[in-house]
Amino acid sequence: MDRVIRQRIRGLRLARGWSLDALAARCHLSPSSLSRIETGHRRIAIDQLVAIARALDTTLDQLVESDDDEDVVIRPEPCHTRGMTSWLLSRERSLHGVTVAKMRITPDRPKGAEHLKVHPGREWFTVLSGTARLHLGERTILVKPGDAAEFSTMTPHAIDAHEGPVEILTIFDHNGERTHLHVFDNAPQP
Repeated sequence: MDRVIRQRIRGLRLARGWSLDALAARCHLSPSSLSRIETGHRRIAIDQLVAIARALDTTLDQLVESDDDEDVVIRPEPCHTRGMTSWLLSRERSLHGVTVAKMRITPDRPKGAEHLKVHPGREWFTVLSGTARLHLGERTILVKPGDAAEFSTMTPHAIDAHEGPVEILTIFDHNGERTHLHVFDNAPQP
């Protein structure tokens, strides 16, 4: 953990374009003391760490937070409903209020006008495998592997599989996530 804290201090200092002298002056340490802290030749006292964090315009918590993989790695759990499996690939509302999900849609997903959704916002998806059939108002658009689609969700819309299963990677804003993914909250598990 010590090594990570020292790397963060040095990295933040360099990112700001500051010399050892410049940061040392801001946190009231000698440049040699700061150098020994960054290189691991001196232990970091808590009062020094607080002063360094303040000088770097960060928090003590951010300087000492764990570098454990759990804050990076997401282990998605599948959610099932008839004709669709979904995996959340982002933490809840983490990325500027958007949700990233992978979906596998099979031809037995319910279709028809009653399954078209409308809500404020925009949606985006890219096809990983198979072909997606995007129903957008009166239009039907085939989206092939490697292609992406982006559209206003104020137009009635639905995505289903065309001639076999399709896997997509999609990004929903809050309204899209609530409309399309919360159907899984009460869905029976297979």
